[in-house]
Amino acid sequence: MKEIKILIFFLLMSFSAFSQGIFEHINIANDFFDKLDKGKYTEAQNLFDDSVKTKLKPETLEKIWGQLQANLGKLVSIDGAQNKTQGQYQIVVLNCKFTNATQPFQFVFNKTNKLVGFFAAPKTPIEEYKLPAYADTSRYVEKLINIKSGEHDLPAMLTLPRDSMNCPIVVLVHGSGPSDMDETIGAHKPFKDIALGLASKGIASIRYVKRTMLFPQDFRGAFTTKEEVEDDALNVIAYAKTIPQVDSTKLYLFGHSLGGMLAPRIASKTNLKGLILAAAPARKLQDISLEQNNYFYALSKDTTKLGKEALTEAAKQLNFTKTLTAKTLPADSLILGLPASYWVDLNGYNQIATAKKLDDRILIIQGGNDFQVSDKDFNLWVAGLKGKKQVDSKIYPLLNHLFSFESEKGTLAQYQKPGNVDQTVIDDMASWILEK
Repeated sequence: MKEIKILIFFLLMSFSAFSQGIFEHINIANDFFDKLDKGKYTEAQNLFDDSVKTKLKPETLEKIWGQLQANLGKLVSIDGAQNKTQGQYQIVVLNCKFTNATQPFQFVFNKTNKLVGFFAAPKTPIEEYKLPAYADTSRYVEKLINIKSGEHDLPAMLTLPRDSMNCPIVVLVHGSGPSDMDETIGAHKPFKDIALGLASKGIASIRYVKRTMLFPQDFRGAFTTKEEVEDDALNVIAYAKTIPQVDSTKLYLFGHSLGGMLAPRIASKTNLKGLILAAAPARKLQDISLEQNNYFYALSKDTTKLGKEALTEAAKQLNFTKTLTAKTLPADSLILGLPASYWVDLNGYNQIATAKKLDDRILIIQGGNDFQVSDKDFNLWVAGLKGKKQVDSKIYPLLNHLFSFESEKGTLAQYQKPGNVDQTVIDDMASWILEK
């Protein structure tokens, strides 16, 4: 099971105030499952504190693991984490995907980062996704396609207006971390909403499965956003230009979150008509991550010394990544779950400066109740591109990071209730794309 890669999702998935603890705890949990999977029950036992070892024999762990596999199947990935402090303990809930089902597990750690408890946590029911009202099924067709990107084949969905000819097309580029073609998060599928909404208005699109979802083994050592995002996006764009029903001179890139941050760099390597920067960071990832940490720490109302120390340590590590150069550490050295090469690459990237050099049209959109990327970034984009021709912008006060309605910023829990990309966003994007 060592091929499982634990990726840290900074923007799309976010992370709590105790990020440094979460990273270490995720690694311990993955190591724990890995040892169980390989039948190394004594080594798995050694991850527990001495006070627990005598009560949790290797043969007990073997029995527990056998029961879990019988019910859930093989462990596939650990996709998300929640963290809280309870007295002197750190409690981490990991959402674990198995071949037969998804099951959250609660791990309890003491101050020395030793396990003192391991339990199956109650599942939180997720309501099902609902098709948006603006998706007119009589006005579009969908076709599952395959896109060659390097050594890999990426499943993708081509959505075309029915009886289309010479229509514009939009390539949808994801945020951080593994993602399916719909960019599914809980009960939301924002990329599907956008594709169907635009097709209903005469605009084609391609959405594809992100490589980190299908081929996590590609991200074991040193890598950058080139491998994570850019190479595949460029290959999808190249494919889009060959579609007979499409006008290749009207090709747009919709970049969400990290995808929006990288959109100017992608655009600098190909020919596009325009970019839509949706909840796109204008600052360094580290600065946004620090902002997220402080936000969740304030929400947690944690006044313990341990919680404050964890927040301080997370800030220290994030600030350290901003100092990294190619000479500081080996490229594959992990800092906060990502290789040094990743941080070094982003440290050398200025997305606003890159966007200023483009001739493409640019639309900047932002939700006012987005707790993952704030309106501070929106304002930086607007100010940084002021005076540049063909730049438009709009902020939606009551929309969140996924551009669905939300009355307040809230937490990740909001993604578990059904919601769709707001129709106003679909209407505005379509009108902008179809402008003469």
